[in-house]
Amino acid sequence: MIVETPSRLHLTLIDLNGKYGRIDGGVGLTLKKPRLVLEIHEGYDDIQISFTDMSSLNKEIVKDYQDKITSAAGKINDFLGLKEGYHFKVREIFPSHSGLGSGTQLSLAVAQLILKINDQDLTAPEMAQIVGRGGTSGIGVASFDQGGFIVDGGHRTNIKPDFLPSSASKASAPPIIARYNFPDDWKIILAIPDVKRRVYGDGEVNIFQEYCPIPLKDVQELIHILFMKMMPAVVEEDLDSFGCAVNTIQNIGFKKIELKLQNPFIKDLMDSLRSAGASAVGMSSFGPTVYAVTDNNAKDVCRTARQMMRDKKGEVILTAAQNYGAQIYK
Repeated sequence: MIVETPSRLHLTLIDLNGKYGRIDGGVGLTLKKPRLVLEIHEGYDDIQISFTDMSSLNKEIVKDYQDKITSAAGKINDFLGLKEGYHFKVREIFPSHSGLGSGTQLSLAVAQLILKINDQDLTAPEMAQIVGRGGTSGIGVASFDQGGFIVDGGHRTNIKPDFLPSSASKASAPPIIARYNFPDDWKIILAIPDVKRRVYGDGEVNIFQEYCPIPLKDVQELIHILFMKMMPAVVEEDLDSFGCAVNTIQNIGFKKIELKLQNPFIKDLMDSLRSAGASAVGMSSFGPTVYAVTDNNAKDVCRTARQMMRDKKGEVILTAAQNYGAQIYK
């Protein structure tokens, strides 16, 4: 049995102030590429993991995938009261700690495969609760479930009182308050530079603790832009307005902090992609992935991204939105 999952962009967190009794909230977009393809075989004594192409993977990525697969499999087995072993074959991957949501997609993929071969079925939020994902943003869980352009409503502060990243939060995935198909003819360019100062793990926890709560005026401005510019632009397929909204939110609230803590090269890269004609340019989550959205000059934007990253050993991917979730095949 095989599952194919999308990746996702996390455009911004919404409310890291909490005055009105909710925190977090997120805006994101599901992507066709890169994707995760994971295969499972049963009848083993323990958890075994192999990769289709080991030669192209560094040890850090291999270990990260091994740890996440083993952890998610153990949690689902415990939930089902099983001690079964499985062989997982990783056929396609995308980079860890790059702002594309690999951890959530991998954990949910493992959960769904084990459930299916044991004739069990749970919703994506239920699986996320078991494997410990979605504690801050619901974008990754909703991308796995249904794809598209997604807005989640965050968590009540009586359920999640602290500002924490998903990796350190045990809260359940938040409710989805809006979901739209994203225009198929808008091209999305991903530029993933190989730079230092990537933020994850304990470092991410410390940043939430140091910089939150965000000033209320920043949250209010961000919400105004999201609900009166970005979301209508997606519905009306207005690329100029969508681009204006994306470009503006890079300098507001927690996104401004995420960019401040990244390698200075990221801002130079973003400026270059805008100069190349991209309507919208932003950084996904804590980065380092930079995304650009355009409709008619994708080749120029890709060429600029490659030129900018020629000394960074980075990767450029031309992709598009995926308006459906993960797919499973027997």
